[in-house]
Amino acid sequence: QVQLVESGGGPVQPGGSLRLSCAASGFTLDTYAIHWFRQAPGKEREEVLCISNSDSSTYFEDSVKGRFTASRDNAKNTVYLQMNKLKPADTAVYYCAASIWCGLGAAGMDYWGNGTLVTVSS
Repeated sequence: QVQLVESGGGPVQPGGSLRLSCAASGFTLDTYAIHWFRQAPGKEREEVLCISNSDSSTYFEDSVKGRFTASRDNAKNTVYLQMNKLKPADTAVYYCAASIWCGLGAAGMDYWGNGTLVTVSS
């Protein structure tokens, strides 16, 4: 069964850090671009960044540049999103998704995870 499972979300204070994981089963991540989307309460889902199968990252949200970094561990079939200097505006459900390459938008995803909630609050 093909599946993406996010983990690592939770409450964190402003300025803190979290590392989200996106673990795949039923397929290998190393041939896919992995996208991180987020959906804040009352807002539409937006793409944050994408890491290609060659480990090149494309940022779609300027506010996370310099704070968020994606990485892969192909041996664990897992992609990570390291989030530093978190702000209340980063509060959202974070989703990972897989597609052939970056730049396809949400409609172009082959697989989606169910999301993990990140809450940044003092």
